[in-house]
Amino acid sequence: MDLDTAIVNLDQIHEAYAYLKTSPHVVRTPVLPHIQNLFQRSDKEDEVDDLLVKDLSKVDLYLKMENMQTTGSFKIRGVINQMRKVQEKYGKLPKLVTMSAGNYGKAFAHAVGNSGTKSVCVMPKTAPQNRSKLIEKMGVEVRKTPTSELQSEVDRLVAEEDFVFCHPFDDVNLIAGYASSALEVLEDVPDADVVVVCCGGGGLVSGVGAGISLSGHRRCRVYAVEPDGASTMFESFKARRPITLPEAKSVAAGLAPPYAGTICYRHCRWFVEDILLVSDAEILRTMRLLFQRGIKAEPSGCAALAAVLSGKVPDIEGKKVVVYISGGNVTCSELAFYMKEEV
Repeated sequence: MDLDTAIVNLDQIHEAYAYLKTSPHVVRTPVLPHIQNLFQRSDKEDEVDDLLVKDLSKVDLYLKMENMQTTGSFKIRGVINQMRKVQEKYGKLPKLVTMSAGNYGKAFAHAVGNSGTKSVCVMPKTAPQNRSKLIEKMGVEVRKTPTSELQSEVDRLVAEEDFVFCHPFDDVNLIAGYASSALEVLEDVPDADVVVVCCGGGGLVSGVGAGISLSGHRRCRVYAVEPDGASTMFESFKARRPITLPEAKSVAAGLAPPYAGTICYRHCRWFVEDILLVSDAEILRTMRLLFQRGIKAEPSGCAALAAVLSGKVPDIEGKKVVVYISGGNVTCSELAFYMKEEV
């Protein structure tokens, strides 16, 4: 596959990075270094939990803490850059519409909710009520539809009411914004061997993979991690084209879009070593382990670390491994549910 205009370039990444460093909406998130010992377990723990790898003592493990980002996830990086480009094109923000069940919608509302322009977030009827109320409180109208009708409702608003569609993951400007996090990682861990990233629509791992490779670190392997019940990018790799999985479902709802983005698929084919799968049980046990170590992460933010802890990432012994904790938007009631011994 040749690089083309649908693939982000290094100039776009550096431009986004420079812009986001000046934005009050985006913070530089920390990298926690050499924390592999946090995940060593006693023999007693080994007896009751065989879903986590026993020995990380020979791995130099780092966590990129995007759960500490504004709005609680990496999404704001892309959204702020996306809105900048929309404004450059239209002179001022037009009527905007997007579709999201969670973190992108929250970041979108944070960016445009008080801008004075009309904006709509189309959400599935199954989205938690607290998520939709939060987005409405931030100044964005919410319209709920069946999941199968999300795109058709967006298309109707664009065609009939002159809205401009802001794609929640398949957008080069989003990817350039997400790549800013990769440049931060390279500044903190310039000799990283492996980077592991959660994958839903694929925007974050597209940006991270592009940012690392185009910066000249082509020997650094970047892996995407999906839930095994929502393996859209994994199946797209097998089919060698972006596919749709209408029944995609996982406890990590943010990693379960019904289709893989065309632009994201191209980036993943070019910049990502492989797509790895983890189970919901592995995600939840990783979430509990992080919580026990004082780190609040949502299920979608735990998938990458779950892949490391469950031994899914190949050839990491003796390597510097950076893992993205991509989001921390989980309520107290959800935490109480997920902390149960069995779910």
